Amino acid sequence: MSLAVVDYGAGNLPNVVRALTHIGAPLTVTSDPSVVAAATAIVLPGVGATRDTMESLIARGLAPVIRDAIGRGVPFLGICVGMQVLLDDSLEFGQHACLGVIAGTVRRFPDSDLKVPQIGWNEVYTTPETAEHPIFTGIPNGSDFYFVHSYFCDVLDRATIAGTTQYGQPFPSVLMRDTLVAAQFHPEKSGALGLRFLRNFVTHIAQIECEPTHV
Repeated sequence: MSLAVVDYGAGNLPNVVRALTHIGAPLTVTSDPSVVAAATAIVLPGVGATRDTMESLIARGLAPVIRDAIGRGVPFLGICVGMQVLLDDSLEFGQHACLGVIAGTVRRFPDSDLKVPQIGWNEVYTTPETAEHPIFTGIPNGSDFYFVHSYFCDVLDRATIAGTTQYGQPFPSVLMRDTLVAAQFHPEKSGALGLRFLRNFVTHIAQIECEPTHV
């Protein structure tokens, strides 16, 4: 079993790798499309802007490989911008196409009394349909996770929304479809529950055995 962590220059890559290593997940960090295509599970980290991320993925030949892998049912975890680029398009720094895996548009939080970007801890609530899903094993409903973002995913297929968070308005904080999981928050910065979320993806969704740890 091979877990590919996609290296396209994302700033949070070292933290994601450190967190996955901490839970004992066997992994390969790669920017090679052929390695990603052959992987049995994929993690796409992300910080920054969707436009820059898409440009980097396209330049490295990774965008079609990721899209194809998800279409083949390869277990996939997208983190923060790695979740946002799954949608059809984004309005960040001008409208531009994303991977088109999940129907919807990435939009900026509307002006309000709340500070944008949202930076800090916020609660994630599961939907009734997903509360017992293995990705949330050991994670109480309403648990706090760490967010850093100005844009949110406005998805058209509400059935893909597995978790929601409130920041001036409700927005999807976890998306799921088949073996695809995506989180708007940063599990690698979310303490023990963030590590639990990563472990749940690796062991329950990707079905990869982790080395024994205390998480």
